[in-house]
This record gives sequence, C-alpha cells and structure tokens, in this order.
Amino acid sequence: MNNQKSTFIDPTDAALLLIDHQSGLFQTVKDLDVPTLRRNVKALAKLAEIAKIPVITTASVPEGPNGPLIPEVTNLPNSTHIQRNGEINAWDTPDFVKTIEATGRKTLIIAGTWSSVCMAFPTLSALEAGYTVYNIVDASGTVSNVAADITLARVVQAGAIPVDTVALVSEIQKTWNRPDAAEFAALYSELVPNYRLVIESFERAYEEGQKTENK
Repeated sequence: MNNQKSTFIDPTDAALLLIDHQSGLFQTVKDLDVPTLRRNVKALAKLAEIAKIPVITTASVPEGPNGPLIPEVTNLPNSTHIQRNGEINAWDTPDFVKTIEATGRKTLIIAGTWSSVCMAFPTLSALEAGYTVYNIVDASGTVSNVAADITLARVVQAGAIPVDTVALVSEIQKTWNRPDAAEFAALYSELVPNYRLVIESFERAYEEGQKTENK
C-alpha cells in the first residue's frame, strides 16, 4: 500500500486563508501592481466558492492605517471572519487557529499582505503545527522585490509550496468535463484578460461550424 502524500491539492481537504488584504496595506505593495494583486485575490475568493472550500479571513487593526479589508474578501460565501486583538501573526490569535481546526482540513492555502509578514508568519506556524501549506505568491504582496524574494526562500525552506493563482485554479479544476466548467472559464478570463479572446475566437468558430452543418 502506497501511503505517500499526494503532491496535488485535494479541495475536500483544503481551507483558504486570506490574511490582511487591507486597503491601507495594498498602497504599500511594490512587488506586484495592485490591480493584478486585487484581481488574483478576487479570483481566489471565487474559486473557493465554486469548489466549496471554506474561507477564513482576518485583518490587522483595520481601524488603523492598515485599513479595512478590500470588499472582494468581505462577506464571502462559506467564510468566517476572525477579529484579532493586535496580534501580528494571525496564528497567535486562538480563535483563528480554532476556526482552522474546526474545518477538519489539513491543507492550507494561504495568501496575505504583506507576504513577508502576514503570509509568512502564519505559514511558518502552520507548518510547525503539521499542516501542508501552499502559498499563493501572486495573491500576496509586500514592500519590495527583495522582501518578496527572501520571503519566498524562507517559507520554501520551511516546507511551504509556492503556487500562482492560475495554476491553483487549474489544479482545483482538474478537468473541463465538469458541470461548472463555464465558471472556471470565466475565472481564467478574469485572471488572464487575453484568454477571453481565445474563448471568443472559439465561440465564433463553433458558431460558423454549426451554420455550415445546418446548411
């Protein structure tokens, strides 16, 4: 019997942690352009809805200069928001950890701003606690390219698995032979705007083909 852990994400064993995607912090992000960061975070939220992955959100002193969570991650379906009492590492908030444990999921998909703090610190804590962790690097932003590079090196050395948003969507989707395939196609169109051109050209070719067959 092969007991080796799968290298692919099982959506039935995964939870999505969206940490500190706040309007004030977004204004300090330098390693990604903010529209792309925001689009990727929105896509993660939609992916979780499609795949029925539980979502846990939290914010760092939202009443201060860090600002409130962006609207795309508030009041999400199948989500729980955890308030913190000033803890920088969300994992230091007991309710945050309890909520994760209550999902029964052992794979954590984590994105956060700043990635060097809000993503990295809970990642390191979760790895110590025995979770499998995937970091969504392009749905996490930080203050410089240098900070992004050294953060990625740190979490990978600790055992985290980096992945980009498009790859995550494809990994969760697995196949186009599924009833919600159109929702995934819409996600790709949002993530990669030029992909919409691919869909449009296909649709036009299909329509022309149908006309030819019906003559």
